[in-house]
Amino acid sequence: MPQVPLTCAQTGQPVPDYLVHTLDGNFVDGSGRTLLLRGVNLSGSSKAPVGYPSHILKDFWEAGEAGSESFLGQPLNLADGSADEHLRRLRGWGFNMLRYPITWEALEHEGPGKYDFEFMDYTIRVLRKCKEYGFKVYLDPHQDVWSRFSGGSGAPYWTLPACGINPRAFTATQAAILHCEYPSPPPDLRDPASLPSMIWSTNYGRLASQTLFALFFGGRTFAPKCIIDGVNIQDYLQSHFTRAFATLAERIRDAGGLLDEVVIGWDGINEPAEGFIAYPDLNVYPTTQGSTLKKGSVPSPAQSFRLGMGKAQTVDYYTLGGFGPIRDGTVTIDPCGASIWADPADEPGGIHPRWKWRRDPQWKLGICVWALHGVWDVETGYILQPDYFRYLPLSTSVPAAHSTESESRVEVDFLHDFFLPQVTSYFSAIRAAHPNAIAFVQVPVFAVPPEVPETLLRGRACAAPHYYDGLTLISRHWNWYNADALGMIRGKYSNPVFAVRVGEKAIRACIRSQLGVLKADAVQLGTAPLTAPSLASSPPAVQARYPTIIGEIGTPFDMDRKASYDPSNPRYGDYGPQERALDASLSAADGANALNYTVWTYCTDSTHRWSDGWNMEDLSLWSSDDLACRIGSPTSRDVTMNGGVGMMTSAHASTATLSTLRFASLPYASVSEPAHVRLAFLRDGARAVKAFCRPWPVSTVGVPSNIEFDIGKATVKILVTVRAGDMPRVYKESGEDDGEEEEDIEGTEAKSEKTDGSGTASVRSLESEKILEEKPSPLPTEIFLPLVHFASETCVSRSLVLAGQQQAQNIPDGDVGPDTHEVGCVPTGTATPNTYIASTTTLLPSSPRLNSVSPSEIRIANEAYDVTVKMSEGQVELCERTQILRWFYSVPSTPGAQKEVWIEVKRTGGAIKYPRGAGARSGKGRAGLAGWLEGLSGGDMNPCPESCIVM
Repeated sequence: MPQVPLTCAQTGQPVPDYLVHTLDGNFVDGSGRTLLLRGVNLSGSSKAPVGYPSHILKDFWEAGEAGSESFLGQPLNLADGSADEHLRRLRGWGFNMLRYPITWEALEHEGPGKYDFEFMDYTIRVLRKCKEYGFKVYLDPHQDVWSRFSGGSGAPYWTLPACGINPRAFTATQAAILHCEYPSPPPDLRDPASLPSMIWSTNYGRLASQTLFALFFGGRTFAPKCIIDGVNIQDYLQSHFTRAFATLAERIRDAGGLLDEVVIGWDGINEPAEGFIAYPDLNVYPTTQGSTLKKGSVPSPAQSFRLGMGKAQTVDYYTLGGFGPIRDGTVTIDPCGASIWADPADEPGGIHPRWKWRRDPQWKLGICVWALHGVWDVETGYILQPDYFRYLPLSTSVPAAHSTESESRVEVDFLHDFFLPQVTSYFSAIRAAHPNAIAFVQVPVFAVPPEVPETLLRGRACAAPHYYDGLTLISRHWNWYNADALGMIRGKYSNPVFAVRVGEKAIRACIRSQLGVLKADAVQLGTAPLTAPSLASSPPAVQARYPTIIGEIGTPFDMDRKASYDPSNPRYGDYGPQERALDASLSAADGANALNYTVWTYCTDSTHRWSDGWNMEDLSLWSSDDLACRIGSPTSRDVTMNGGVGMMTSAHASTATLSTLRFASLPYASVSEPAHVRLAFLRDGARAVKAFCRPWPVSTVGVPSNIEFDIGKATVKILVTVRAGDMPRVYKESGEDDGEEEEDIEGTEAKSEKTDGSGTASVRSLESEKILEEKPSPLPTEIFLPLVHFASETCVSRSLVLAGQQQAQNIPDGDVGPDTHEVGCVPTGTATPNTYIASTTTLLPSSPRLNSVSPSEIRIANEAYDVTVKMSEGQVELCERTQILRWFYSVPSTPGAQKEVWIEVKRTGGAIKYPRGAGARSGKGRAGLAGWLEGLSGGDMNPCPESCIVM
């Protein structure tokens, strides 16, 4: 591992201890240990204002046109104490990283240049709360298919009329599918609950999204007549987008104590799309853009142009077959003259009465912008330039000598020609306020990143692709077969049949292989581009300079027609298939990949009826409807009436927590609660918790080279490669006397000035290293060891009684007889770790497998845990409160030396068998917990008023 710098290259100032570095393909902490940053997206709810999920039509258009909707309260309610409960839960699951979605609309909904500073200040308060719980955060400028008003999320309403578009005609023309108007706006036809799964993503292939992204990325090239306020629409949109998020960065900077300490970086625009750019033929739907789903009506670009001008078209219709979308006839769409292009009367004299921009006279409203640029003829519907978006205009390309016009045309490279300039401008603006910001580089889904110059990255970057098991996501079913979707999209297979994988073992291996390819893409950042044609099929030999984080990964929980939610279904309350699917994806991030990731998503207001509150997506790891201790009717809080349509009332305002009830020393609110109370809390409301609450090395002395967790056996094996340069740096306050003389290292000064983040400078000294063959590491490798998997029988049984899932008389005796390697019950609330030492057996550097030597073995058994630990060398400490196993071992000090060490932890007695199905959510269970609460209160008060949620 390269040495962590002592001076910041961006600022020239001493590097603070808390700064996270990106070195040698990894995240690295200030001491030089390899970090794995794993967590969740907080939150999918942030796509819309509080109380207005995507199915609500009332005031939808009116609020957008007025710019009046504030996103205050997303993603957490800071007023009622629930934010602490949610963050404690996320931390208890082991997560240390949050991807924090914020939409452009949330910042600039009131109009161009009018920022919502109240929301920005609220965001700062949430970030401070995240700091209290020890999270690192990277901010995500989130969007899906451009905007809420084009069927997704992201841009403010005013960007659509700025592009000359009337979004109220989207449904009639099928330029976009909107959840709140599905399948048709009239009250007698509207049925938003019937929105097909993932149909929203087909908007990427429809006119609205295709046009908006083409204007955003390529307006200067493909729409030169689109001038507004004296600049091209591309510059107008990009400058407002960039300025909005730069303003947020400045606000966070000025607040102090957050940049680098909490906010370590910024994502680029979420899942950027090409729009029409690079389409080879506008007369046909492209066959090479496989990441765009075909489902329902599928108009070609030419047909979408005609529909947008109000002309009826008969288009292909697709349904989901066994191996993906299949054509299933045609359907006729008749807009009845409705047009998505704004009426010229909307802007008298070329000035918009509400938003005040001035439109150039050559940009005529009421006509398709692509017809305005001669791409097609409105009267005949004929496409005049079918390859218009395929080539750069001749004025921007350099013709070769003696070449014909057709030979000199240069094909568009979207990533190089359009994406890279935008992301360069954006990150440059962010870093003006946040110099140390890590640039999380995200390209279109499954695309190979372009060569990103080091002049932009400046030593602080991370590849941030997304991955979903597409077949499971679309079919809402964990299948016995799957396919290598990434390989198909990147042209790995001559025939799609070769991409098919049959059987769970093959599927899991396939997903792991795909994540390995995405990790390998990081070599494009800050280095020479890949030229090998086998890029899709095999990782390159070049070592990536920067780490990779899978920014979104997850699985749907409404599988098999919501079988897990239906009280009449035998699978009610059973998330077995979801657990297998999610484990397959997250296990793929383990192995040799050892990837960072942020799971999509955690929504505080997720319900069974309306899912995550956005386009019927249901991927939240937690739902209030899955709380074991719900009191009252299951529909008493999550459904009210809004304009005659079921509305999801935010859990922010209607959830009571144990920390807010009138008890002293309530267990869920206690920092030092017993382990069984903590375990019950971590499982309550969670879906497939065993899949995502998993063991992993949080910080490693060396580099984790293999991680294998067997969810069915509750066994984790971790292999670490340790090199001579991996000895952690340990800083101590100057003036501390530890009885040892401080020494210089390799002639460098032992003392250095380091800022503490508060603006004051503190002097710290670097402990010396002595030249030995091996030297014990002063810092441990820290492994998250979740109670969810490794709790003792006593802890599990007591947690089940607390959750009402087991009778009290079934609790086993909690005492464990002490001997050489076992310990009895200890106070589980203590922060002091218990130390267990095994004799040292060194793993030879050439050993290729985890179990290549005879290890030492110890058993750790107490009230909280019962595990057996094997390791190649060293000693371990277990801190029950933080669920962290600390593993100390020696580091080679001879230059060039390298070795492998390993550890294996398994639960004594095998994997925990938690109750599943209807029995796990019985009425008796709820009564049992209510009885426990009554006993705690002395029987003279009701802690849970009707219709509250206890969590």
